Amino acid sequence: MKYLLIAGARPNFMKLAPLWRAMKADPIHFEPVIVHTGQHYDTKMSQVFFDELDLPKPDIFLGISAGSHTQQTARIMLEFEKVLLEQVPDGVIVFGDVNSTTAAALVAAKEHYPVIHVEAGLRSRDRAMPEELNRIVTDHLSDLLLTTCEDANENLIGEGIEESRIHFVGNIMIDSLHASLAKAEASEICNRLGLTRQGYILVTLHRPANVDDTGSLRELVQTLFDTAQRMPVVFPVHPRTRKNLEAAGLWDTLTECTEISLIEPLGYLDFLRLEKDARVIMTDSGGLQEESTVLGVPCLTMRESTERPVTITHGTNLLVGTDRSVVLAALDQVLATTVAAHPIPPLWDGNTAARICALLSGSGVTEQQPDVQLELEEVLA
Repeated sequence: MKYLLIAGARPNFMKLAPLWRAMKADPIHFEPVIVHTGQHYDTKMSQVFFDELDLPKPDIFLGISAGSHTQQTARIMLEFEKVLLEQVPDGVIVFGDVNSTTAAALVAAKEHYPVIHVEAGLRSRDRAMPEELNRIVTDHLSDLLLTTCEDANENLIGEGIEESRIHFVGNIMIDSLHASLAKAEASEICNRLGLTRQGYILVTLHRPANVDDTGSLRELVQTLFDTAQRMPVVFPVHPRTRKNLEAAGLWDTLTECTEISLIEPLGYLDFLRLEKDARVIMTDSGGLQEESTVLGVPCLTMRESTERPVTITHGTNLLVGTDRSVVLAALDQVLATTVAAHPIPPLWDGNTAARICALLSGSGVTEQQPDVQLELEEVLA
């Protein structure tokens, strides 16, 4: 079976890599074809991830990069339609909630090709988030919906999607974490930045609601200054965030604070090492909520809602919003306490790709997998 695996933005690459490897290991059943839309296209946001995740050069590159959400989605649709009609696949596999995901799903559905959505059913209930609209549209176009957690199944059933199309397979991004953690241990990023384990706070900010509004951005910068008074801050700055900081005249102000290390976006292995060794993570990212849960690192999510509530009920995540006093109060509480043991969500075990392949090939069961959870615990010790 030929499947087109669609990747566009940085979060997609960690989700695609394990499935591509599992499919390549079973050539009797699968012929995976990687289609890179180009949504994230430069070295720091794309190529380094392919290199570090041991992915080959994409089979097809659409070259769609800048533009508004609408422009980007439309251009991907126009180019992907040509690819789809030329390739004639048995199905199209999309990941997550970026514009590339929805664009490819729309084209495939209109041309009557099966759509498989990996990471289906997540909901924040906030339609001001572009990703939330992408999630809803993609799920309702998909023929097969593969979920990361049981509450995602409930979301889909509540929206009228047939249970027979929904399969709880686990979190495929955690497959990449399991596969890469030992290599991340060899990263020299902490030495290069002069960091000690649990001696810094890792920050990432890139959501439009946080960084596109100058007033919100100013408040967040002040929060970072206050945070740095408690513990040194490491802030890999997303290109979108840096552009807006510079436009608002805030970049130079940030650079003057010696306790805030502003660094370029990192590759997967360096960033994973920073995550693992951080005392706290402060972020508006979705993926970091999941990775921090598995790594056992406290996470303060600076948003008003999350599509990943399982990281709160089963993990180390706290939803704190962006009000400075609330964020700092939560930070102080975390810094004053020891991280408690917590359960990792079911099926976040490093074997999700194998379960997906078993489902698609019709075998229904997977072969016995190595005890990757034990390996993970040994690395984290």
